[in-house]
Amino acid sequence: MNFGMVLKNLGILLICEAFIMVPSLFVSIINKGYDIRAFIITIVILLIVGFLAASVKPKNKNIYARDGFAIVAIGWILISFFGSLPFVFSGVTSSFIDGFFEASSGFTTTGASILTEIEGLPKGILFWRSFTHWAGGMGVLVMTLALLPSVGKGSLQIMKAESPGPTPGKIVPRLGHTAKILYIIYFGITIIQVVLLVLAGMPLYDSLVHTFGTVGTGGFSIKNLSIGAYNNVYIEIIITIFMLACGVNFSLYYQALKGNVKAIFKDEEFRLYMGIVATSIILITINIYGNVFKSLGQALRHSSFQVASVITTTGYATTDFNQWPSFSKIILILLMFVGGSAGSTGGGIKNIRILLLFKAMKRELLKIIHPRAVYTVKFGNKSIEEETLTEILSFFFMYIFIFIIALLIISLEGKDMLTSFTSVAATLGNIGPGLGMVGPMGNFSQFSDLSKMVLSLCMIIGRLEIYPMLLLIFPTFWKKVNV
Repeated sequence: MNFGMVLKNLGILLICEAFIMVPSLFVSIINKGYDIRAFIITIVILLIVGFLAASVKPKNKNIYARDGFAIVAIGWILISFFGSLPFVFSGVTSSFIDGFFEASSGFTTTGASILTEIEGLPKGILFWRSFTHWAGGMGVLVMTLALLPSVGKGSLQIMKAESPGPTPGKIVPRLGHTAKILYIIYFGITIIQVVLLVLAGMPLYDSLVHTFGTVGTGGFSIKNLSIGAYNNVYIEIIITIFMLACGVNFSLYYQALKGNVKAIFKDEEFRLYMGIVATSIILITINIYGNVFKSLGQALRHSSFQVASVITTTGYATTDFNQWPSFSKIILILLMFVGGSAGSTGGGIKNIRILLLFKAMKRELLKIIHPRAVYTVKFGNKSIEEETLTEILSFFFMYIFIFIIALLIISLEGKDMLTSFTSVAATLGNIGPGLGMVGPMGNFSQFSDLSKMVLSLCMIIGRLEIYPMLLLIFPTFWKKVNV
């Protein structure tokens, strides 16, 4: 473990967090909110701690695999810790644990909240709350690499540890250039959505914060009724399209910009993702037509939005799907586990893992029928290594194991099964709202401090896809061996 480089990079990360907090301070100053002092104090603390840590001069400037995991895991805990301070200092949250829950939910793009009255909060805090989605969507450390690509040799280890999906990597030879390309695409999508929402009749401030939640697939809204408060079909269509777009692997957009548009439609994961979306919309529309909505158009409108919101783990709502029939709710619960594509801003298990698990299952069945035959699992006409399949199986097991442990702890509160089950599913999968007490019209404020901390950790574990956080508990992980 190269402790010097770990500490130095954590310092750089905190300095970056101070700078990304500045726009929220400006919003607060413009609106003369009572949160100005909270932002100033937090920014000063971040700069002091950040510069002290970044001033470390390590003899060895290499970043090894374990260093990358340590930087990412500790970094996400730190940005959530310091990101909670504006909530605490402004008095928006009554305790640090509530503030940590809200900040963790923001940066991990979960969108679960303990705040009961959103519309009465200062605009600076609401802007910060949504901007954490945008910063955390592509990854705070990827942002750091884009701004400061020379943080150390072996910076790919940081990107591997933070980027979602089983096979993250560079889309161009230089890592810093890769990070910049990702953020240029990310920024471009953001600008386009803001413009379209403004044209659809949404105020500029509202368009900005809801775009942050859409592109980052986070889901924090500035309205108590979420997107449903606007009751604007054009706004809902725009957000639905952009939610689905941000659940797609961003490397496919890079291929499209290079002129290879066919790469998107040839991608097996993309086809599975869109197939699940289309099938879910059709089934839910049929189920709620006549039961919940009397017109087919209304049923299609709301089913499309909620399917897009849940599978991309965004968490916006246009209606209280808590009141939908059991069949529709079960489909939404299943979508919570599926999630978006690898390399997207979405959470969940990811479509590529689901696809490869089914292909591995098919291979095992074929081997029973033809024991002497040799079958390989392929993705995009390329054979998948057995090591990759083993990693995916391990990930799936760990995901379910963590889910069960968290569910057992949450169930100690004695809340109903639907609430307990979906609260863990919604936080571990970075979705946001669940069902029952934590449905789209509810929140997580009624949970105990212990449950809030467990759910906060679920958010971070889910966002980092388990490995970085679990590695921290192994004593051998901290040994000074550069491997």
